[in-house]
Amino acid sequence: MTGEATVVKNAGSHFLLSELPEWSLFPAVLRGKVRLKGSSSTNPVAVGDRVRYSCEENPTEENPAVITEVLPRSNYLIRRSTNLSRQSHVIAANLDQVIIAVSLYFPEIKLPFLDRVLVTCGVYGIKAVIALNKVDMYRSEVPEEVERFKEIYQGAGYRVIETSARTGEGVNELKRVCQSGLSLFCGESGVGKSSLIKAIDPSLNPKIGRISDVHLQGKHTTSLYEMYRLSDGGYLIDAPGLRGFGLVDLDKEEISKYFPEMLKFADDCYFTPCTHTHEPHCAIKEAVDRGDISAERYNSYLGMLEEDKKFR
Repeated sequence: MTGEATVVKNAGSHFLLSELPEWSLFPAVLRGKVRLKGSSSTNPVAVGDRVRYSCEENPTEENPAVITEVLPRSNYLIRRSTNLSRQSHVIAANLDQVIIAVSLYFPEIKLPFLDRVLVTCGVYGIKAVIALNKVDMYRSEVPEEVERFKEIYQGAGYRVIETSARTGEGVNELKRVCQSGLSLFCGESGVGKSSLIKAIDPSLNPKIGRISDVHLQGKHTTSLYEMYRLSDGGYLIDAPGLRGFGLVDLDKEEISKYFPEMLKFADDCYFTPCTHTHEPHCAIKEAVDRGDISAERYNSYLGMLEEDKKFR
């Protein structure tokens, strides 16, 4: 028996598949050398991948299906390892959007991390939505910082949804976003991502009692990434808290192309190409001086250029 299915959970060398839109999970393993052409990532199969498999009529944990081929991806989100190695890791594939959960404090926001995720989404043509969580805490204490964050990122062209898992603010808007297609939910540890997922769909509990743990009978349950079917429609991939996000396969000359606010001014630079760092009559630097491009985003851009040098 053979078929095509979507990877809904990755637990090392063990996987769970489902023939979406049907939600009927069954175990699978990866045997032999399944590799993607031109890929140097550490994981040949990611959650969201569509795969071909072969199996007996009813796959079980003792006799799982075997993944024989990874079908071409429409897109994927990838990051470089945080230890400055050349290895990369595919977080998820075939996404309709990425929702990046952030908090201003507790933990304090790291804009370079957020900007690296946004740039990577741009490189691979994935829509990005920012969920600014815990706004019930910030609005009374630091309202000007909330407005500044929105000014920076909405001004750059991104959708920012103010959310609070505690009060429910923004949850319905976030739920509507997730109802269309497949969404990846990611963020740094401590930003309240799991609480937001629970608020979006109370039937889910991304911390304990995962449905797939039952299918895996308690084995190999250290999940890296897992997909859920939302009760109101759509599918959501829960990514563990990320501590770093290195860029992959992006030349330094291309980085500025994925800062939407820079594209408005780049054609006016005197030199072509222009790195927007030291060149005279640089329209990007002039826009930063005027406040048309935020200093915060420009500093993130400079950090990415510096990061690129470390790998060369």
